[in-house]
Amino acid sequence: MVRAIRVFLAVTLLLASSATFAQRVEGDRAKAEGVYAAEVPVNGQSEAERNAGFARALAQVLGKLSGDRGAASRPGVGQELRRAKDYVAGYDYRQDEGVGPTGAPTYRTTLVVSFDQAQVDGLASVLGLPVWPTPRPKPVLWLAIDDGSGPRLVGLNQANAARSTLNRAIERGYRLGLPGGNAAEQAVVGAIWRGDSAAVARASARYSPPMQLIGKLYRAKGGWKADWIFVDGGKVLSNWSTEQADARAAMAGGADGAADALMRRYAKRGSAAGPPGVYRVAFTNLNSSDDYIRLSGYLQRLAVVRKITPVRASAEMVEFDLDLISGLQGLRRMTEGGDVVEAQEGLEGQPPVYRLR
Repeated sequence: MVRAIRVFLAVTLLLASSATFAQRVEGDRAKAEGVYAAEVPVNGQSEAERNAGFARALAQVLGKLSGDRGAASRPGVGQELRRAKDYVAGYDYRQDEGVGPTGAPTYRTTLVVSFDQAQVDGLASVLGLPVWPTPRPKPVLWLAIDDGSGPRLVGLNQANAARSTLNRAIERGYRLGLPGGNAAEQAVVGAIWRGDSAAVARASARYSPPMQLIGKLYRAKGGWKADWIFVDGGKVLSNWSTEQADARAAMAGGADGAADALMRRYAKRGSAAGPPGVYRVAFTNLNSSDDYIRLSGYLQRLAVVRKITPVRASAEMVEFDLDLISGLQGLRRMTEGGDVVEAQEGLEGQPPVYRLR
């Protein structure tokens, strides 16, 4: 009977949802898997709350794809976040139960979203975002913690102690591994504490890839401080420290710093859409001042366009100099399938031509 009810609910939800979205029965414990999926807390399941969640989820995905935690603030991204639902391949809700400060149960609704990979890749290319290729490396986290009783290594059996670091790495689009924690590896604590990255790298030789995130966490000024070193192939790529009142927040900063170092080294800006710059573009079929206003407003809303400058107007066409985040191919991609302009066949050596619909 219970199974029959679940099947009925699943069919009902499927029929009620838009054809664009795939939604499963609540309670399936959905989780975001991979670079093109994200999960965000929401206050309910209304359309407005869902669309706001889509925007936050897409910002997360662009951050994971590029490795850049500031991806959402790059030019043009904000406009596309407002239409994030157009990039959604499927979504689900998950109910998480916890315990509040008073001991009473608490419930949190999480929106789990998966995005269309081809569309997101195209968006990153058009907006000139760097892309951190997959598959990505899984550095080994060599973390020693001193809570006042002496430094100890965090091995596989103590993974929960480093959970904030491991989870933050997943949020940034990669994963961290932990050493097994045998007696020989426990002896590496001294090298970690004195910042001897070469000794740690030697101890890590049995693991692949040859990358290490080395950290020591200790009490400082009423809170916690962590000192970090990130090593790739024996070369130190970055050193930094994180200091927070909460130990988990201080540890999470290690994953952020490693992601930043990896992104700087391995993320590449796509060139398929062309380089940024100012390009001359012509538009036809403007028969009134209203058409001109409609076209100008449309161009200003395009994420790929930074600035428009009218250059020349005639009875047949209007020409603009468009300051584009990416090249003319990026403009073409951004306008494809729309209902405002359509690309026309142009003459070689002449500005590309678009027809106002």
